[in-house]
Amino acid sequence: MSAIARWFNHIGVPVYGYDKTASPLTEALEAEGMQISYEDDSSIVPEPFKTSGADKLIVWTPAVPQTSKLYKYFEANGFAIKKRAAVLGLITRNMETVAIAGTHGKTTTSSIVAHLLKNAGHNTAAFLGGLTQNYKNNLILHDEGSTESPVVVVEADEFDRSFLHLHPDLSIVTSVDPDHLDIYGDAEQLMEGFAAFIRLTNPDGKLIIHQNAYEKIKQKEIGTTPIYQYGLHSGDIHADNIKVGTTSFSFDYVAADQRIDGLVLGVPGFHNIENALAAIAVAIHYGLSKEAIIDGIGTYKGVKRRFEKIYNSDRITYIDDYAHHPEEIKAFLQSVKAMYPDKKITAVFQPHLFTRTRDFASGFSKSLSLADEVILLDIYPAREQPIAGITSEMLLPEITSPNKCVISKDDLLTHLDQHTPAVLVTIGAGDIDRLVKPIEKWITDDEE
Repeated sequence: MSAIARWFNHIGVPVYGYDKTASPLTEALEAEGMQISYEDDSSIVPEPFKTSGADKLIVWTPAVPQTSKLYKYFEANGFAIKKRAAVLGLITRNMETVAIAGTHGKTTTSSIVAHLLKNAGHNTAAFLGGLTQNYKNNLILHDEGSTESPVVVVEADEFDRSFLHLHPDLSIVTSVDPDHLDIYGDAEQLMEGFAAFIRLTNPDGKLIIHQNAYEKIKQKEIGTTPIYQYGLHSGDIHADNIKVGTTSFSFDYVAADQRIDGLVLGVPGFHNIENALAAIAVAIHYGLSKEAIIDGIGTYKGVKRRFEKIYNSDRITYIDDYAHHPEEIKAFLQSVKAMYPDKKITAVFQPHLFTRTRDFASGFSKSLSLADEVILLDIYPAREQPIAGITSEMLLPEITSPNKCVISKDDLLTHLDQHTPAVLVTIGAGDIDRLVKPIEKWITDDEE
């Protein structure tokens, strides 16, 4: 949403917004000249929106429920209301588009694609689902004065079938693990959604798909776009000579017609190597040299809250990550364990959504068991109302870690004080990010 807001603000359209709570992101938008309110009430509607008209557009994310008083006001007064994804589709429909879909991995993969192209001087725009550390933004603007036609990189979100509004020339599908079952009903319908997205891809373009995802979806009707499978150790595109470090992972890129040795990725994680493989395939498609790709991967700094190392010393390492699905948590913790095989790993996890916790409870417990200590916070509800019997406590019985508990956010720092973590990770997509600064301060105060 904020990337679209920034786009309209950039082209000189007055932008107003609503969010449930203030955050560093909303504060940044306000600093950029946008007016944002935090009260769901029609009384706070800005003066220009007291009347509808062809010059006014309401961009709506389904994260805001249709029971919202603001939504009802705009609906009752005849405003044009379009979903975020539909607006993104309108903005990008006449641009060469690289769309990255997947139940996880799409934000990192999108940002690597965008950085590789931008860093090499390619005329590139991007609408991303996270703040890139390289550009301190989730919107990258193309060079309007360039004679080169721009390529736009977009994150294709499967939630509410949003990605079906896009017009991809190249598509990446990173994963199709079941998620958003409150929207799709079951895994089969989710697969149908991804198949429909793939069919939107230009037949003269490319589909770059993780081999695990392809195995799950290959029986569906997915069109005639040429397919390239990738994976960590196998596939048309894969990695070789993987080396694990505490600050970076190195690897070689291997494909049938191309090999690039000596790549160093400063954002650790085996899953991030896979994300980089898909992004490099796009870069090769657009003619980037080996040297440009090596430099792009080497200078890529990651995305806010994706394997973000907040603090590192001999005494303690602190990493924050957005993972909110069992497979994401598994990939994240496996990489952390590979980086710090001899250190105790303490994981603080905030489940996101009651339905997701209910649907994947056993998977969450199994993935979290990779940590030596698991601290659960209460479920972050987001758009949902509580469901009877669905709590963080229901994950505890199947977690096999020797130490596990459920505590409140207010009690977290006291608990950490008493248990001295060596490698601390915070995990989740809710408001757990608001604990990052307090935890960092707790560490630095203790270090002094």
